[in-house]
Amino acid sequence: MNALSPGLTPVEEVKKISGLEFLKGISEGRFPPPPIAHLLGFTLAEVEEGRALFTGTPDFRFYNPIGSVHGGYIATLLDSCMSCAVHTTAPAGFGYTTVEIKVNFVRAVTDKTGLVRAEGKVINAGKRIGTSEGRLTDAQGRLLAHGTATCLIFPL
Repeated sequence: MNALSPGLTPVEEVKKISGLEFLKGISEGRFPPPPIAHLLGFTLAEVEEGRALFTGTPDFRFYNPIGSVHGGYIATLLDSCMSCAVHTTAPAGFGYTTVEIKVNFVRAVTDKTGLVRAEGKVINAGKRIGTSEGRLTDAQGRLLAHGTATCLIFPL
């Protein structure tokens, strides 16, 4: 599978490896990226235990009616990096789901913003609940948005 082909890795295969191994497999092209990444044009660029970095370039397709990138695009990037950071701490046989996110929008994002980086880091990862924080920055390192997430960790 190539990194641009969306798809889903069968759950039976995902159950056999840790969250970190699974996400590394996506970033290295061994597993397909999820369809949402294809749809919104973002990529899991880096992943390590407790951290996930997504990159993407917002464009006019993501505009809201008032002429900037819709907050949903920004929230999706932050949800992805924060929740995947938590997923990196999950052992084999466990998955996660986001139960809460909080996003603060700091600067407008437009089709002129260029490449953005959404970096999530774990704050705390327990057996059932994980919390994380994320920052969305532009190529110059300026903060565009930031947030926090709470994830439920559960057996697959």
